[in-house]
Amino acid sequence: MVDVSVTQARGIDSPGTRPATRRRMTSAERATWRSLLDTTGELRRVLGAELQETTLSPADYQVLLALSEALGKRMRSSALARTIDWERSRLSHHLGRMERRGLIRRDDCATDSRGAEISLTAEGARVFRRATTPHMRSIKRHFADALTPEQFAALADILRSLQHHLHPYLVAQAEDGRR
Repeated sequence: MVDVSVTQARGIDSPGTRPATRRRMTSAERATWRSLLDTTGELRRVLGAELQETTLSPADYQVLLALSEALGKRMRSSALARTIDWERSRLSHHLGRMERRGLIRRDDCATDSRGAEISLTAEGARVFRRATTPHMRSIKRHFADALTPEQFAALADILRSLQHHLHPYLVAQAEDGRR
């Protein structure tokens, strides 16, 4: 058994505990962080370029994905902004462009005159479905094919650790809901 006080003094954390106050990042840690930024940026760039061949931008796809997963294929604009983590003004401008292309429809909210409900149109659903298969192939080719099953498991564990660290209360709620 490991003495928790010794591990915390060394900056090593027990599972399920918050990290102890640590020393500065090492050069290897900084290099790993930089590699994460560069790699995820490159993945977004490559996947976005290939997605645009389907006539959808990554931003269009993000909006359509959220709407396609929503109950009734519709959401309040404020909920959509939270879901995709956009500023409301950015979303409003983008929705205007998508509405002109017939991908979404904006309606006044029946319960709140200040809000709007955003709906996925039949055309938006068709374009989204048509783009999803090639987009998933791109994700497989540029991301999934690069990793072994063991690396996927390790990555999932790393992401859970980061989620616990960033949002311990939300993660605990999600885990309670799965039980």
